[in-house]
Amino acid sequence: MAPAPAIAVALLALACCWLAVTAADKAPIKWQRANATFYGGADASGTMGGACGYDNLYTAGYGTRTAALSTVLFDDGASCGQCYKIACDRKRADPAFCKPGVTVTITATNLCPPNNALPNDNGGWCNQPRPHFDMAQPAWEKIGVYKGGIIPVMYQRVPCVRKGGVRFRMVGHDYFNVVIVMNVAGAGSIKSMDIKSSDSNDWLLMSRNWGANWQSGTYLTGKMLSFRITITDGQTIEFKNVVTGGWKFGQTFASKLQF
Repeated sequence: MAPAPAIAVALLALACCWLAVTAADKAPIKWQRANATFYGGADASGTMGGACGYDNLYTAGYGTRTAALSTVLFDDGASCGQCYKIACDRKRADPAFCKPGVTVTITATNLCPPNNALPNDNGGWCNQPRPHFDMAQPAWEKIGVYKGGIIPVMYQRVPCVRKGGVRFRMVGHDYFNVVIVMNVAGAGSIKSMDIKSSDSNDWLLMSRNWGANWQSGTYLTGKMLSFRITITDGQTIEFKNVVTGGWKFGQTFASKLQF
């Protein structure tokens, strides 16, 4: 048996490690630097569609508080649905174009593609490796003055707050079922997704096709369907029989569950 002092030292070391991990988990998220431009018009109508596949951002639950992310932030679509709190960086901004003391929270709904024909600091705002937000104009004007065009910002990832439950739009065709997942709260972005029909006990793993579009190659047309979703913070919810039998491609189904 180990001597009592040795046991005490071991227990103290374990306690210190646990406290360190707990402190790290609860550490505040740091503000990071980026820049922000705007697009889509005063009513944000030009932001519809986009690389996440949400189509109509009003009916999808995102409204005009949205942004297209540069490549480094977009992460090949894995960031679709994530939320970011953004503020004008008054330390770096021209005071004539900055609205200090104001923040706006946006949802990632699109990709701001790089323009490698222009330098990173003069038009190629979304080039690698720049973190950049091309925001819907109404969201941008919460923190910046229109004439400025581009402002330096500070941003941080925050939990998403949504109204109502998670929504599922059925697209694709037979043997290529594609589900667009919308209005996801919490982490906002999806880590993995499974599908199950009412005539089976087996969950089938889906894969990301692009953006917020998840696909299955199994024939499930018209069957009552359930989904199991794990978001990127590790939370998992089963949406049992959320898609009713006899469904048609193009239909959207709203659940009563939310992260």
